[in-house]
Amino acid sequence: MATLVTFHAHPDDECISCGGVMRKAADEGHRVVLVVATRGENGEVPDGFLADGEELATRRIAETQAAAEILGVARVEFLGYVDSGMMGTPANDAADSFWSAPVDEAAKRLAAILIEENADVLTVYDDFGGYGHPDHIQVHRVGIRAAELANTPRVYQATANRDQVRAGMAAMRAAGGETFVPPEDFEVGKPEAELTAKVDVTPYLAVKRAAMRAHASQISEESFFLAMPDEAFAFAFGTEWFIRDGQGPGITETDIMAGL
Repeated sequence: MATLVTFHAHPDDECISCGGVMRKAADEGHRVVLVVATRGENGEVPDGFLADGEELATRRIAETQAAAEILGVARVEFLGYVDSGMMGTPANDAADSFWSAPVDEAAKRLAAILIEENADVLTVYDDFGGYGHPDHIQVHRVGIRAAELANTPRVYQATANRDQVRAGMAAMRAAGGETFVPPEDFEVGKPEAELTAKVDVTPYLAVKRAAMRAHASQISEESFFLAMPDEAFAFAFGTEWFIRDGQGPGITETDIMAGL
């Protein structure tokens, strides 16, 4: 059996992009470790959701632990940085924000965990962070560097299939259920031609929903994630897409833990 370390920017990111492969790996007997760069301090929360005096970061740590249990995670670690907020906001430049952290400094923190765990596989995000969030971009930079420092043999960049996203939006518009028309330079994920791994996680859709539900401060029952019909949820989240670092384009893998 092997060890999968999955690295994310904020609480709740793990279940959206990698929840299926995490639980799949755990069910197959692999050790799954979740590392989160920040505690999601700058997330938006409904008025009155938090108890008097309760900090959002404290709530999100508890939510992460609950989601991790659902996903079969053996260990959860936070790197200790602060949520940088959306690109172009003042939070980007805060002294302790993840975005402002020197890459090598943050990479050493992550590499220490990779070495301690003798990690076989690390997941990060693509170089645009999926959709351009500064902390997601920094996960890519820090994760790639940490893998170099720790000599982690396999690194996969979690991403979205941009072609599939566009097709899904077109289908929703045709059905009268979606009015958003993305611009031609719409940048979510990567084109399918650049992807290398396509993992079917449809057996874990209920697990992914349950893990999302655990992040109640950010994902309400009325949210896009939980309110969508089962068929739409399966289309959006039933496949997890990756780019294997150092491998040329073309989908050749269906299991990031294959052979381990």
